[in-house]
Amino acid sequence: MTRNILLALLSTVCLSVMAGPASAQQPNFGPALYADGALWGTKGTTNLPAPNAHNVQSFDKLFVIVNGAPGQLPVAEAAPGNPLYNGGRWFTHTVMWTTEGMNANNPLPVLMSYGDIQLHYNLGDLAIAPGSPAGGPSDYFQCPLLPVK
Repeated sequence: MTRNILLALLSTVCLSVMAGPASAQQPNFGPALYADGALWGTKGTTNLPAPNAHNVQSFDKLFVIVNGAPGQLPVAEAAPGNPLYNGGRWFTHTVMWTTEGMNANNPLPVLMSYGDIQLHYNLGDLAIAPGSPAGGPSDYFQCPLLPVK
């Protein structure tokens, strides 16, 4: 039951903050996601078609954790100031803590960076699947990151 409530809450946050319709949303300078260990705001602009062989490298991964710790927000692969940041073109991935990961990390930590995601994935704590969870943001979309004010 708690997992279903958390999934619904995270899906609502993702939809309201990042997905949006094809028209641009107002900037949100409040905390919307984590990247490189910091909180970032965002502004949903548009859904994008799936990348092709010529532009796939221009997308960063956005990780939506569906059964994370209280306060868990989506985690971006990179943010402004990181040389690997691609300017806000995202490929959504669904992340779930495994049973083993939940047992080994009690209470669950709030994941705040791609490094956190990689660490726990390599330990077998996380399962990651390409694509958005049901009710989450589009699989591919544009959404620049903004400093939290």
